[in-house]
Amino acid sequence: MSKSEEAPLSGARSLQLASLPEVHRSVAVPRHAHPLRTFLAFLGPGYLIAVGYMDPGNWATNVAGGSAYGYQLLSVILLANIMAMLLQALCVRLGVATGRDLAQHCAESVPRPVAWLLWLLAETAICATDLAELIGTAIALKLLFGIPLMLGLCLTAADALLILYLQRKRFRYLEALIIGLIVLILICFVIELVLAPPDWAGVAAGYLPSTALLTDSAQLYLAIGILGATVMPHNLYLHSSIVQTRRFELDQIGRREAIWYGTADSTLALLLALLVNSAMLILAASAFHATGRTEVASIEDAYQLLAPLLGVPAAATLFGVALLAAGQNATITGTLAGQVVMEGFLRWRLPPWLRRLVTRLVAIIPAIIVTWFYGERGTTELLILSQVILSMQLPFAVVPLLLFTSSRRRMGPFVNPLWLTLVTWVIAGVIIAMNVKLLSDFLLPS
Repeated sequence: MSKSEEAPLSGARSLQLASLPEVHRSVAVPRHAHPLRTFLAFLGPGYLIAVGYMDPGNWATNVAGGSAYGYQLLSVILLANIMAMLLQALCVRLGVATGRDLAQHCAESVPRPVAWLLWLLAETAICATDLAELIGTAIALKLLFGIPLMLGLCLTAADALLILYLQRKRFRYLEALIIGLIVLILICFVIELVLAPPDWAGVAAGYLPSTALLTDSAQLYLAIGILGATVMPHNLYLHSSIVQTRRFELDQIGRREAIWYGTADSTLALLLALLVNSAMLILAASAFHATGRTEVASIEDAYQLLAPLLGVPAAATLFGVALLAAGQNATITGTLAGQVVMEGFLRWRLPPWLRRLVTRLVAIIPAIIVTWFYGERGTTELLILSQVILSMQLPFAVVPLLLFTSSRRRMGPFVNPLWLTLVTWVIAGVIIAMNVKLLSDFLLPS
């Protein structure tokens, strides 16, 4: 195939390297095959993205929200997942249609100082994500194996080396590992809900929005934490990159097919993430809030109380196993997102193992300091704060994504339809409004 045929529709700079070049177009897509076989070829990137929607940061916010407010914040989880499905669909559209990821588009479209600022904000979001993974994995090691929290924090600095080894072998191996761990997490929570059956009428009512969200600052803080833990900035950069791992036809028909299958992949994966997130909050609501334990806000407390409250020792073990699987799963997306952001914005290339180690060292410093001075309670508060930081970074990734995918010059025939543009700008407005409300409550307390 000639170079001109492989050029992105946007006409971007030819000097720009392919996104994640070591795996770029490395997964074959069968031609003229049965639709199911074609879908299976595209199956995978959405689950790498879904990992970020069920990482340890979600656990902290969901446990705190479920124990304090029962099923009320299920509406926030539903809203956040619908937002995520639409925004990730835009990432698929951008990556497939243009052959560029979001970071590359930002770097070539804004002045250099602005690109550096956006890079710093993206790195902040990635470090906040890594901080949640770090603390969550260390907590799981402590709960399951009795490893001290401080030692667990240090051990997790090297936990991604095996996964990076799998990435070098074959990208599909990495995707298979991710899907397997997600299924394990879901199975653990299904069993937990059998052991602690919820009030299903209350669950259904919880998915309906409540005005209490806007009048209760503590509830809003948790809601924004859930939003930050669900719609994650680094996932927008990452998804627009890893959809390009598929070797689809680069004509208009091939790209249109890739957008359809890639969107179906991410939507199904995020439906699974919605189930897992809902199960986390429902479990906390049925096991803690319904029994008057509204103060349970830490993962450690939840682990310790599950067994005596439910009368089944295995309940706590299942909770810990699912947490460990979630933490290990989430280590992958931070590595890949860090590489995408650094190469896209700065055009710097570091070996993935070095990039991961640098990110972990940056994240481990605040975790160790807080653990040393404030103990386990401090790490839980830091975990929730990391998710609020992620939410605050969202507009700086969402707004460029909407601008790029709404540009006919950049997207050609794959530009967003009007209805999608309007809906996604409303989503951006909701995200920005919630963050403004949080800042005003913080700066001007009543």
